[in-house]
Amino acid sequence: MPAPGTQPLPHLVTEIPGPRTRAHVARDEAITSPSLPRAYPFAPLRGEGCGIEDLDGNRFLDFNAGIAVNSTGHAHPRVVEAVRCQAGELLHYSASDFYLPIYAETAEALARTAPMTGPVRVFLGNSGTEVVEAAMKLARRATGRAGIVGFVGGFHGRTYGSLTLTASKAKYHAGFGPLLPGVHHAPFGRVADLAWFHEVLFSRIAPPDEIAAVIVEPIQGEGGYLIPEPGFLAGLRALCDAHGILLVADEVQSGAGRTGRMWAIEHEGVEPDILLTAKGIASGMPLGGMIARAELMERWSAGAHGSTYGGNPVACAAALATIALLEEGLIANAAARGSEALAGLRAIAARHPGLVREVRGRGLMIGVELATPELADAFQEACFRRGLLVLECGRSTVRISPPLVVRADEIASGLAVAEAALGDLAARA
Repeated sequence: MPAPGTQPLPHLVTEIPGPRTRAHVARDEAITSPSLPRAYPFAPLRGEGCGIEDLDGNRFLDFNAGIAVNSTGHAHPRVVEAVRCQAGELLHYSASDFYLPIYAETAEALARTAPMTGPVRVFLGNSGTEVVEAAMKLARRATGRAGIVGFVGGFHGRTYGSLTLTASKAKYHAGFGPLLPGVHHAPFGRVADLAWFHEVLFSRIAPPDEIAAVIVEPIQGEGGYLIPEPGFLAGLRALCDAHGILLVADEVQSGAGRTGRMWAIEHEGVEPDILLTAKGIASGMPLGGMIARAELMERWSAGAHGSTYGGNPVACAAALATIALLEEGLIANAAARGSEALAGLRAIAARHPGLVREVRGRGLMIGVELATPELADAFQEACFRRGLLVLECGRSTVRISPPLVVRADEIASGLAVAEAALGDLAARA
């Protein structure tokens, strides 16, 4: 690919999708599981920074970041070098059974970022859904209670425990019951919604001394990039404190610098008992992390939980490079570029009031809510056809989540494509 900045993005050389991509889609659909929810016919081949090239040589501006995963962009040289060096030394040795040095080093690096006072301990897994499962197990073991509370609109993964917590779309549950017992779902986002705990849950369903944990996304991801009202998370913290319930922050999508802070919950000044990370923490390598107050982690013993590949040396090397890059300037860049993107998208929305209902976000975690689900589908498709990669979430929202290395000129280019795509929709209407 050309060096970053030498060729404006997007740069399209065929129709979209091109002939090689169409051929590959046909090949893929003949052999892969139909459970994979593909958004549109895009077949990535290579990437650099915020640019990604498909099989036909079309170069797209990536405002997906691999679903908020490639936090340092595609093929960041420091991440690539860290992976290359580690692969040449040791590809794998299980940290569940042996003292893998880079596992402890990565745990220390994550612990330094923890938004909790006091000592913490860290468990490493392979993915977000794995560390959600780990948190559910730890909460039950540490408290001796069984109940877990999630939120309507929340997404936590697709393995059985995390799937039970997930309540963003009914299709995720369809055909898989019975799910995990003891899981309840609260309304999300308004301070007034906290009354549900006393008025419904504690008085009609389960007493508070049977609830182990409340698991919340500080900003809902798959549910629509929804930001709770000021005071909601603080009120949740107070409620948990009053009843000995653990507060778990699922920062799999909102964390790792995406909102202009290392962790989104820091915007509210609230300390969780357990924090979960994955996605962007290792720039595309499979790694999840559970950071918990040490006193909680010390309540389970050897063999209570583990993972053959969790904390794999190569993934840990990528995470160490990623955390360093975040702290050296990418978190600040996310805040600055996010302000530009929010202002630009809100100005565009004001010019298309019949199409866009709301633009909301923090840092580079931005949701554009269209007037209808059908318009959200059409907007995502129109952006793709023009070379901008975005992705739907919630009922009628399109997420804007570029890599944290995105430049001001790339934000401007993405805004121009987004406005042109809305123009396409307006012309059809």
